[in-house]
Amino acid sequence: MATAMGIELLSEEQYRELQTLDSFDTKTSSWVKTPSNIRKLGGAVFCDRRYDRVFTYHNGAESYYAARAFRGLLKV
Repeated sequence: MATAMGIELLSEEQYRELQTLDSFDTKTSSWVKTPSNIRKLGGAVFCDRRYDRVFTYHNGAESYYAARAFRGLLKV
């Protein structure tokens, strides 16, 4: 979906940098770019902000979390 939109998913590092600008995903979470070795095993990584801290989690990419939003980067 991100490719169809012409954007790329944020990496975990980019997501953490985004969180220095403001507090995002304080009640939700977002998929971030997952390393290929994890994707090959069927996993995916997502992040959120709770308790004034950024957390990174994992789950199966085909889980019921498949409808989770993602954070993207648009280069102009």
